[in-house]
Amino acid sequence: MTDRIWDTDRQRRRLSRRSFLAGGVALMAGPAVPLIGQPRQTPRFAGPPFSLGVASGDPTSDSVMLWTRLAPVPLEGGGMGDEAVEVNWAVATDERMTRVVQRGTSVARPDLGHAVHVEVTGLEPDRWYWYRFRSGGEASRVGRTRTFPVAGSAVRQLKMAFASCQHYETGYFTAYRHMLEDDLDVVFHLGDYIYEYEGRDGRARKHTGDEIELLSDYRNRHALYKLDPDLQEAHARFPFIVTWDDHEVDNNYAASISEDGLPAELFERRRRVAYQAYYEHM
Repeated sequence: MTDRIWDTDRQRRRLSRRSFLAGGVALMAGPAVPLIGQPRQTPRFAGPPFSLGVASGDPTSDSVMLWTRLAPVPLEGGGMGDEAVEVNWAVATDERMTRVVQRGTSVARPDLGHAVHVEVTGLEPDRWYWYRFRSGGEASRVGRTRTFPVAGSAVRQLKMAFASCQHYETGYFTAYRHMLEDDLDVVFHLGDYIYEYEGRDGRARKHTGDEIELLSDYRNRHALYKLDPDLQEAHARFPFIVTWDDHEVDNNYAASISEDGLPAELFERRRRVAYQAYYEHM
């Protein structure tokens, strides 16, 4: 965890209680979770729907979780509208996807940002698999994942790395490029996958927008990070095991206590949407 480094008066740059109160009221007055009708089988997209790539994680000896999120306009909320959409998936034992061992259909729901999580079970232990998503005539790239060995079995080697504290503005994610060269089995991400701060000039890269507060803000920030080519490539090549730290929500928060002393009820609303956006992108 790191403290902020302010260029000017700290208080002016803090999330104001008034601005967050307005956001909290908007959340309270917003619509309830929409009823999901018949998902669209042949959607039309405003851009490449798999712009955020593919990922896998939480491997066991016989299962793994697959992920993607439909986002043809990734930095403007995703650009998917309010309809649910069918997404087909397949898992194969070869990179060309000719030896498919499992396939199925999931629904990308608008209330979950059109994210898709597929828990694939019944796999063989300690081996590599490849996977792909399709929707509306569009196909994702092919991702690679693996299962773990059976507990207690002899293992010759298991290559792993960990990552954390990846602040988009303070540098490029070239460490993932080195992980790709090492051809790992799994990556552990220990938190601070995103940073919530507003964009600031004079850095290697710049966040878009102000400090994030609402669900749409967190979705756009996760999308910005997911568009990094090295991070996206690592997710497509290795399964990740992840947890969060503080910046996925707010610097140095703890339980219902925010950095800036917001009333607990208001901060809990911010924390809730931050957790939702985290789930939607992992």
